[in-house]
Amino acid sequence: MIILYVGNSPEELEPIANDKNIIFNAVSNSIEAINFIKRNDDIDVVICEYKLPGNSGLFFYDMLNNGNDYKKIPFILLSEEYNAKLFTTAFNKGINDYFVSVSTDKQQIIERAQSLYKMQCLKIDVLSNKVNDQSYKLPLSKRLFDIVFASLVLIGIAPLMLLTMLAIRLESKGKVYYIAKRVGRQTFDFYKLRSMRTGSDQMIKDLAKKNNQYKKDTEEKTINFNAPCPECSKLDDGSFCSPVLYINENEICDNWYSQQKKDIETKNSTFIKILDDPRITRVGKFIRNTSIDELPQLINVIKGDMSIVGNRPLPVYEAELLTKDAMSKRFLAPAGITGLWQVELRGRGGNMSEEERMRLDNEYADNFTGNRYSFWYDMKLILRTFPGLIQKSTV
Repeated sequence: MIILYVGNSPEELEPIANDKNIIFNAVSNSIEAINFIKRNDDIDVVICEYKLPGNSGLFFYDMLNNGNDYKKIPFILLSEEYNAKLFTTAFNKGINDYFVSVSTDKQQIIERAQSLYKMQCLKIDVLSNKVNDQSYKLPLSKRLFDIVFASLVLIGIAPLMLLTMLAIRLESKGKVYYIAKRVGRQTFDFYKLRSMRTGSDQMIKDLAKKNNQYKKDTEEKTINFNAPCPECSKLDDGSFCSPVLYINENEICDNWYSQQKKDIETKNSTFIKILDDPRITRVGKFIRNTSIDELPQLINVIKGDMSIVGNRPLPVYEAELLTKDAMSKRFLAPAGITGLWQVELRGRGGNMSEEERMRLDNEYADNFTGNRYSFWYDMKLILRTFPGLIQKSTV
């Protein structure tokens, strides 16, 4: 990695860069910087002071990016003091990051430069490895099996489904089926036989706070804007360890906001599964325990929304929380009626932590991607599904 520093104070950053085996070059003004870039087209990141002889770091950024003469280089701007107008202008122009050099740990600036470099390399790698057909396709053997298996089962269970629909309708008013949006490889209409009272979706938030199986021991957390940042507390009054964010009339440094947000993502639950759900009807409890409520999903399989074996499709509110790579890997596999985590732990009454579920979803995705799909592995999971179809709990 090669850094070009533009300004008069490179001495604090250069030793840190050298310790990380980073090639560090320094020039004092924008003219020297332009000439240096003309001679060296392999600069990976530019770190530039705002105050430069004869102009500013913003002027130099415009020189680099307003024309087509130079490649797009990640750009970090350093200022001696925080200036809200400068902060806003810098990011509006497209500058990658802004630091107050006096109050920021120099190690953090170099680490940010490394992060921008890695992101740039990833972007280049993705663009250089594009394939002509990026559409998602199931293996032919898997799709043919899904259609044949789902069709035969639907024909065989038609009388059972009719009796179940009649029982649902006699116990409670409303439609006998339930349609909801689910997220697999894409968002689709998900079919089930109704096992809950009409209007139960409105109760989910209150119930999730009290009875969520996946809820952690700690209470749900939010950003605390009143708590002082540990790093800012070490500095003089009015100084910040990182750029200041203004959120809903609250002021908080970017570093402290990011730390709290990371902690929240770790401690708050992603999945929602209600223990002893009071919304479930008597018929609903029976069809859940026997998995009869899942039978209409065979229609989803025939339509191509799902497969017989895959990772369970998620409600939209759950899928939106899976933003990290370690969590979102599950979507590399198709949505399925049954899957690895169901056969592993469903027969134990749904006693499963959130981490276990994500680990098993990711394990199936690993076995599905990279030309590692095995038809017989799916058959094994299907055979292991049958002992777990009858369960004691309604989770």
